[in-house]
Amino acid sequence: MAHYIFSSHKKGISSHQLAKDITVTQKSAWFILHRLRNAYDHPNFKKITHGITEIDETFYGGNETNKHKDKKTFGAHGGKTKKPVLGMLQRNGNLIATVVDQVNGSTIKPIIYNAIPEKSVVITDEWQGYKGLGKTHYHFTVNHSAKQYVNGLAHTNSIENFWSHMKRGIDGIYHSVSFKHLQSYVNEYALRFNTRKQDTAQRFNLTLSNVDGKKLTYKLLTKKDGK
Repeated sequence: MAHYIFSSHKKGISSHQLAKDITVTQKSAWFILHRLRNAYDHPNFKKITHGITEIDETFYGGNETNKHKDKKTFGAHGGKTKKPVLGMLQRNGNLIATVVDQVNGSTIKPIIYNAIPEKSVVITDEWQGYKGLGKTHYHFTVNHSAKQYVNGLAHTNSIENFWSHMKRGIDGIYHSVSFKHLQSYVNEYALRFNTRKQDTAQRFNLTLSNVDGKKLTYKLLTKKDGK
C-alpha cells in the first residue's frame, strides 16, 4: 500500500502523511519511504544514448543570501550549507542526476564520460569544469554570465526545468533534506521525471521489479557517516 501511494503521488509524500494513511508510526513510515527510494535508483536510467544531452549543475542547501560576506561558504565545492548535484538530461531520453562533492573538472568529467557516449552532442554553460569536453564530444555552450540562454540548438532549459521541479518538490513536501540522504531524494525525483509519461501502474511495476536484492536496514540508514 505504501508503495502504491508513494508511486502515485506526483511530487512525493511526507513520512507524517504516509504514517496517517497506512496507520503506522512516523518513524516506520520514514524507514519505508527510504526503502522505496532505494528501489527508485533504477538501472534502466543510468546510461544515455547518442543524441543531444544537456549538462548542468545545481546546489542544494541553505540560503546564504543573508550571510555576511566573510561567512559565506559557497563555491565550486558547495560549502558547508550547500551540496552540488550534477545533472545530465538527454532530450527525449534519460535523466541522470548525481550528488557530487565538487563540480570541478576532475570530479564531474569522469561521470560524464561514463554516462554519455563519445561523439555525442553535449550542451553546457560556460562553467570551467566542462572545459575539455570537446576532445571527446561535440561540445556546445551558452554563456549565462553574459545573459545568453539560447545559442541555436544550445540551451540548458530542460535540465534547469528539472532542477526547479525537484527543489519545489523537496521544499514543498519534505521541507529539509540532509546531505547524507540527498542522493536518495534526487533518485526519487529523477525516476519520477524519467517515468513522467507512464501511468501509476507502470511506475509501480517498474520500481517493484528493482526491489529484489536491494535490502536497506534501519541500522545502515541511520548510522553516522564514517562509522
